[in-house]
Amino acid sequence: MTSQLLLPPIDAHRRRCGPYTAAGALLHALVPGALERRPDLVAAHDIEIRTAAPDLCDMVPARRQSIAAGLPRPQRILVPAPRRTLRIANGLAEFLRDYLRDQAGSDGPRALVVEQVDQADHTDRELLTVLLRRLDPALLTLVVCAADPDPELAAALRQYAEPREPRVRAAGPDGDVRFVGDAGRLGDYVELDGTCDAPEVREPYERMQPGERARRHRERADALASTGLVAPRLGAIPYHREHGGDLRATIDAFAFAVEKCLVEGFHHAVAELGERALRIIEREADPAAWWRILHSTASALGATEREDAARALFDLARREIVDAKDRATAAYATAMLLVRHHDPARRDADEALAWINEAVALTSLLPDRRVRAFHLGFDLNGKALVVSRRGRLTEAYRLVEEAIELAERDLDPGEHPIHRLVLRANRAQLTAMLGRPDEALPDLTAAIEADPRYPDYYIDRGNLLCRLGRHDDAVADYETAMRVSPPFPEPYYNRAEIRFAAGDHEGALADLDYALELDPGFAVAYVNRAGLLAGAGEYGRARDDAERGLALDPGNAHLLCVLGQVATAEGRHAEARKALDAAVDRDPGLASAWAARGVLAFETDDPEGAVADLTRAVELGEEDAGQLFTALFNRAVALRALGRQEQARADLLRALELAPDDEDVRRALAAGS
Repeated sequence: MTSQLLLPPIDAHRRRCGPYTAAGALLHALVPGALERRPDLVAAHDIEIRTAAPDLCDMVPARRQSIAAGLPRPQRILVPAPRRTLRIANGLAEFLRDYLRDQAGSDGPRALVVEQVDQADHTDRELLTVLLRRLDPALLTLVVCAADPDPELAAALRQYAEPREPRVRAAGPDGDVRFVGDAGRLGDYVELDGTCDAPEVREPYERMQPGERARRHRERADALASTGLVAPRLGAIPYHREHGGDLRATIDAFAFAVEKCLVEGFHHAVAELGERALRIIEREADPAAWWRILHSTASALGATEREDAARALFDLARREIVDAKDRATAAYATAMLLVRHHDPARRDADEALAWINEAVALTSLLPDRRVRAFHLGFDLNGKALVVSRRGRLTEAYRLVEEAIELAERDLDPGEHPIHRLVLRANRAQLTAMLGRPDEALPDLTAAIEADPRYPDYYIDRGNLLCRLGRHDDAVADYETAMRVSPPFPEPYYNRAEIRFAAGDHEGALADLDYALELDPGFAVAYVNRAGLLAGAGEYGRARDDAERGLALDPGNAHLLCVLGQVATAEGRHAEARKALDAAVDRDPGLASAWAARGVLAFETDDPEGAVADLTRAVELGEEDAGQLFTALFNRAVALRALGRQEQARADLLRALELAPDDEDVRRALAAGS
């Protein structure tokens, strides 16, 4: 069946509207009709739609919104994590899926053509990757036109798409044919915002006198600005100002775009915009704007795993600025780069401590009471992270307490609410780490009450409640996190653990399936799903999950253990031994690996080795009743094979205490009496 176009081809070139250029065009086409037919669907995805299409915000009210949205910019201290855009992409995919399901059967399957994807922002490329992976081709045929896709999108195209030759749209003056794309409308280069490189478009532009080119860029920027639209201010307007020769307008354009993208968590766009701006803007032109752009750019570079480039910018700032507060901010940020580096081998808590101490020393001297309370409290909180990474939890707790006291004493009532709730949430984490989980609950509850639509603290409190054995309350928190946020894997992964413990293996598997559908890179979910599948005898799927997980996290002891269990069940004993030896070498405290190796030893006629490994499993498994029961029962079998009947009986009696209704234990005891 031929697919009909959902809408005319979309040009994804980021020079038009920056992040979500393609997604914004799609949403502008679909949301007005969806509001008429399915207002509930639009409301369910308000965050995603408002983020990807800011010019629809007047049409799509904010239903789920953190208190940060109503605060002045200096008080919005939480910058979204890099993975927030994956949440947005998954939410948009589900919006489009449900929209298309409503339309199914009316005109047959639909097609969406997206062009110049190689020039798209990271956000659009991530969204296309998710659409390729998650949407049924019977609902939507996705046509991705890209000369050189990034590795992640290229991998998705290889797995979910079929290559096609591009259609020829024009012929060059020499008679050669070339592809300019369905969305590549020929016209004036400046009016097309520099998104078409066809020679008949580009060459007249290049023949212009420099002054004429600059004038045309200024006029185009002014025309776009007069529309009042936000999206062009993230793409086309900075581009035109960059080439328009008006330094003041250029500074203002880049300052807005960088700040807006940072607030939304568009870190790749911030890094690109900021680096372009810093090549044009000298510090002397506007010291305050220069510092804000540099700080934002360095933060985005760090968030996108380019810590060396971020460090170079902070080093540049230290050579240029003498303001104590700004130098403290640079020192704090340098410490965070060092302690949070994406490569664990390059983390350096010692050097981070030196930098954070410099930040604390500088902010301690700030003369204004309120300014000092905020900035010093911020730096003390950062120091708490550094010293906790060095194992000094009590000192970290004291530092956060000091920051809270500063805020309560010296900030005005209601001032910096995000800062205050972050401090309380961090104190809760440290309290729990110090072995007092029940005392941590009030702080997390206070953070949630202060910002009830911020999802992450529900996850933290749910984890704490689970640790305290309050599983129903934990599930309630996880499910609240699901409702107040675009979809992300953590609450489903966490709920799966509770469902598994309660014996609801089907529900646990459904949650893990969805978590990995949302994020195939969520390595820990492969651990649990592989173990669940192995326990159900689905060895092929379990092995596939273990191998996928190990590709993401090589040497993961839990996944090696699953590989060993699967190989044991399938009779591949040498392979099993290799995997289980690697698991116990990697994590000598992993009881399940010792237990699995004990089972393997018994099956390969080594009951002495089985008893030794199962004894270690018993010693390590005291806190997990189910794991301890299995190890005791299996050790009893091995002990009987060695003729050590009394020891076997003792293990069985202890196992019976853990599971009084277990028929296998009762039969084993009866057989040995």
